[in-house]
Formats: sequence, C-alpha cells, structure tokens
Amino acid sequence: MALLSVNGISKTVDNTIAVKDISFTQETFQKIAITGEAGSGKTTVLKIIAGLIQADTGEILLDGKRVKGPDEQMMPGHKKIAYLSQHFELRNNYKVAEILDMASIIEPGEANTIYDLCRITHLLQRWTDELSGGEKQRIALARLLISNPLLLLLDEPFSNLDSQHKKIIQGVIFDITQKIKMSCIMVSHDMGDILSWADSIIVMKDGALIQQGTPAEIYYQPINEYCAGLFGEYNLVDTDTPDFSSILNDRQNGKLLLRPEEIIVTTKATADFSGEVRHIYFKGSCSIVDVWVGGQIIKVQMQNATVLPGDIVYLSVSEKTHWFV
Repeated sequence: MALLSVNGISKTVDNTIAVKDISFTQETFQKIAITGEAGSGKTTVLKIIAGLIQADTGEILLDGKRVKGPDEQMMPGHKKIAYLSQHFELRNNYKVAEILDMASIIEPGEANTIYDLCRITHLLQRWTDELSGGEKQRIALARLLISNPLLLLLDEPFSNLDSQHKKIIQGVIFDITQKIKMSCIMVSHDMGDILSWADSIIVMKDGALIQQGTPAEIYYQPINEYCAGLFGEYNLVDTDTPDFSSILNDRQNGKLLLRPEEIIVTTKATADFSGEVRHIYFKGSCSIVDVWVGGQIIKVQMQNATVLPGDIVYLSVSEKTHWFV
C-alpha cells in the first residue's frame, strides 16, 4: 500500500480552477517534486495534502486513512504530516532550545541527531530574535521533524534565501531524506535542485497535472514545449530541412527535441551538419552557443568555447533515442 494516495482532488477559488482532478501516489521514503509556472496550483495541492485547504472533490489517504480538511475538524492539519510553508514563524522572546523542547515527542538522542542534520546545534541557546532568516527556517524545519511525522511537505524552501543559506538548506534537505529516510514532497521552481534530488517529478499547468516521471524522463522526454522550457535550454528542430534529415532513421510527427549538451562539436569528416556561430553566452562552467543551421538557431553547449561569431562549426547529434514534441 502506498504511503500517500491523492485521488482526484479539485479546488475552485474565486470562480477560478486552482486544482483540477489531480491524482498520484507516493511510496514510503519516496521524494517527489512538484513544479510549474507561477499560479499553476502547486502550493494549493500541497496545502490540500496537508489538510490545510478543503478540496471540493477527491480525497487524500495517508497510510490508508483519509486526511480530513479544515472544514471537518477544529484544528486544521494532520499530526503526521509536517508542512513547512514559505512564511514560517517562530515565537519571539524564547530561546531556540525552549521552542524545540515544547514540540518534541521523540527521544533526546533522536532529537539531537535531527538538530545536527539541520545544522542548528550551535543555535540552541540563542534567542529567537537573534536569528537570520535562513537560521529560522532550519529551526522551523527541525521543530516539524521532532514531531515525528510520516510525511514532510516543503513549499519553495529555496526562495528568499541568499546563496550561502540556500546551499545550507539544500544540504539539510538532502541529509534529512537520505539519513533519516523521510518521505518528502517539495514544491519548487529551482530546476537544478529538483533534478538532482527528486525520485519523481510532477509538472503542473493551469491547475492540472500534465506530466509525471523520473528526472531523466522529464528532462529528456518532456510531453510538450512547456515542460521542456521549465528545465532549461532546448532546441526544437524542424527535421524536414536537408541539414537534419540525414541524421534520423526514426522520424516521427512533431519536432525533434535536443538539449544543448546532446549536440557535439566534431570534425568536418564526422559531422552530421555544420553552421555559423551567431552568439556566445558565457555560463561559467560552459558556454551556450547559438549556431545558425538550415534557417534556424541551434543552441549548443560548449566547454571552454574558443569560437567567435562568424566561425563555421561542425556538429553531430549524440547517439540516443530521438524524442519528438
């Protein structure tokens, strides 16, 4: 039996469909990421799962038991589902240790392990008004974990953080899900972190679930251009042009999707096609180079790019199953 079952949930807010017939399951210890453009319904889904918003239709089952919405109980929420919102708060005029002691229902040794994982052991004797935003977030997360939940829900945990605190919370979330085996759903628009962290990714648009799959499936086999664009640079190649027709033995309807790193700079003798360099965009660890090929711009990832606008480059496509959108 799945740890979590989301069955046909829908929600309308102010005559606008916020969530439309969403269904998926989550296994114990599985890490699921939910992403999509702003207003796609990600946070609403997370709050319905947490029991903080009442769905109009459908139901949530945790460990086989229905999660009640706020209209069905005095106190919204579920004691076995920990929800960390974007707007977490800590009480003022308390020491961190006092805040945590009031919330803990686990053994002190287990709690200390969580404090270490959350990088807050050195903060236990601080007053809550002496903390930075990133420190408060990690303490709020630890406070949820010591309530011994079955499921952790994280709503945009990387937003509003500087680069230093973002790296810390990334490490914390990785350690929590790996070392104490916490089942987790994270809403985020930070695609790099989603791809490296999640077991399964759900993509939403206009309140609907439009694709779910592994990070590799979502990245290399997006269902449409919207999904492709969420996860970085891409090319949609018109394979009817002579420059590209020779590389395909499995042409299908639609356009060929190629990520920039799937196009390889090679020699004239081994090239599938060639083109003229138009623009170079330095990205630090690599460059994205716009190459004019057969009447269209093709984005190519190059390491240590030494080309200049106007240069002719020879390119080939990596050997893999072609994907059409």
